[in-house]
Amino acid sequence: MSRGFTVLCVCLSVCVTGGCCYLPVPQQSHPEAITFLGEGNDVSLYSIPGLDYVSHDDVLPYMVTGQEPFKHELFSQFLLKSDSTNEGNYAPSGELLAWRDKNHKWLELMEVHTQETSGVRVTVMPFYMGRKELHSGSMVYWWRYNIRLENVGKEQVQLRERHWKIYSLTGRLETVKGKGVIGQEPVLSLSQPAFQYSSHVSLRCPSGHMWGTFRMERQYRKMFEVHIPAFSLESHLQGSPSSPTTSNQPPPPTDITV
Repeated sequence: MSRGFTVLCVCLSVCVTGGCCYLPVPQQSHPEAITFLGEGNDVSLYSIPGLDYVSHDDVLPYMVTGQEPFKHELFSQFLLKSDSTNEGNYAPSGELLAWRDKNHKWLELMEVHTQETSGVRVTVMPFYMGRKELHSGSMVYWWRYNIRLENVGKEQVQLRERHWKIYSLTGRLETVKGKGVIGQEPVLSLSQPAFQYSSHVSLRCPSGHMWGTFRMERQYRKMFEVHIPAFSLESHLQGSPSSPTTSNQPPPPTDITV
């Protein structure tokens, strides 16, 4: 179980420098989602809800106590009960294995970076999503990055602001500032110390770097900066990855905005 998320089964394991991460299927009522580019000339971003990444160190055993282990539309398609007991032993279906093999490229994370500042640990996992050609003929390259904040200190803290620097291979340096992240100012308490989210970035060139800081607040309005480790944006795939599908066609993806 990832602190702050309900993680109940594992679809994909990816080991990279810095640790082993899994693609679990959380409860579909939770806000996690994996995003991808549309096919062809479709420049929209789409998502499959109820999927997110979790570190190997955060996975704990889960014992099934009811007939339905958890609610997710892909559960019956992706997992099969491996015995007749009620111990909750499940095995991957052929459909899951085919889905994994087909979509492995866009699911595969590039690297994992972690940095701790003043009792707050920040982990970054970037993913290359593909590229799209604009009407002008120029290319736009897309990445998704997964951020996990974890309070490893002894005081409650709250994220108030973000400050990003984005450097592209062309020599352009862009600064992005704003309140909170994805419309939230999450509290990292001692009982709920972790918060995880994903966002996106696009460049007009095939590579770049990102780094930055989060402005955090302790009790009594004490503000401090937490470093976001620098990470590379590399377009290691050619073209756009194909849209994730299953043979039985799960519910259509939801169009989202960046």
